[in-house]
Amino acid sequence: MIFDILCEDPKTSARLGRLATPHGAVDTPVFMDVGTLGSVKSLEPRDLVETGAQVVLGNTYHLMLRPGKDVIAAAGGLHRFMGWDGPILTDSGGFQVFSLAKMRKITEDGCRFNSHLDGHEFFLGPEESMEMQRIIGSDIAMVFDECLPYPCDRDRAEKSVGQTLRWAARSKAAAHADGQLVFGIVQGGVYDDLRRHCAEELVKIGFDGYAIGGVSVGEPEELMYKAVDASVPHLPADRPRYVMGLGVMRQMAECVARGVDMFDCVIPTRIARHGTAITRKGNVAIKAAKWIYDQGPVEEGCECYCCRNFSRSYVRHLLACGEILGLRLLTIHNVFALNRFMKDMRSAIAGGYFFEWKEQIKKETTND
Repeated sequence: MIFDILCEDPKTSARLGRLATPHGAVDTPVFMDVGTLGSVKSLEPRDLVETGAQVVLGNTYHLMLRPGKDVIAAAGGLHRFMGWDGPILTDSGGFQVFSLAKMRKITEDGCRFNSHLDGHEFFLGPEESMEMQRIIGSDIAMVFDECLPYPCDRDRAEKSVGQTLRWAARSKAAAHADGQLVFGIVQGGVYDDLRRHCAEELVKIGFDGYAIGGVSVGEPEELMYKAVDASVPHLPADRPRYVMGLGVMRQMAECVARGVDMFDCVIPTRIARHGTAITRKGNVAIKAAKWIYDQGPVEEGCECYCCRNFSRSYVRHLLACGEILGLRLLTIHNVFALNRFMKDMRSAIAGGYFFEWKEQIKKETTND
């Protein structure tokens, strides 16, 4: 078994699990930190260990362009190249089919892109994506898919789901790295029947885990939950379930209550670069003038390196001056905050009080 369910919450569908990978076990529910180009922005691998990070994400599209597959192959894979010996998950490049819609053309074979760097044309399809992920040597490889935008009309969504399923079958058939797990991705936009169809067909193909894609792409929060509700019941209980692109505390708690085990998002590093801290009671703009004399930590009660050693006043000063250390300290805090949140969530499930804990989080978190 690659995924052990250790216990389940009596009032919800939340479960405590452990996912086995070639580079170590992952305790779930888990938030996975995004390192698109082989680096979680401004953090070293030892920082990731200290913040409680379990999994780092790399991006196939971006790593294919820079540094390129030959460089990563020469290094012996991404783990050695970036100095991280924990698990790595790689996105397939399917998200770029969505995010770079103006720079690509979809065909049955795959997707022809014009590079966002210099405009040169290159091709990425299921086989090319899986080959790159094999060279990267990620512990978890995602199938190549089309991430649908919001809004999206039914006819396009239906055709896209068919395409995604055909690409999923080809991704599964491609060569993989030794021990590499492969996850399918449920698409279907806001259409419940398409989500169900996609999930059921992916299960027939057979994958090590299943992701719910095409959420957190601009749709209202209630439609995001609706997409999760339409997908999870049709996925096997003995495999991990992963909602892609989600990193808001209360939303992750609600999805865990629905039976989801894994999440990722650029939020902690991105908003740190804009001077914002993640706290249990919502996001806080540390760049604000109100903190100029404040000698308290970024978040009261936080045990991260930033909060143990520096004040809001000092971090604000660094940010106001454009000092790199300010971004780094705030990133350390934000990554720690989300990993601590997931650790607390796991404790709540193990202790049998997850529902009450989730409801308290909903009350406390007001502006994230």
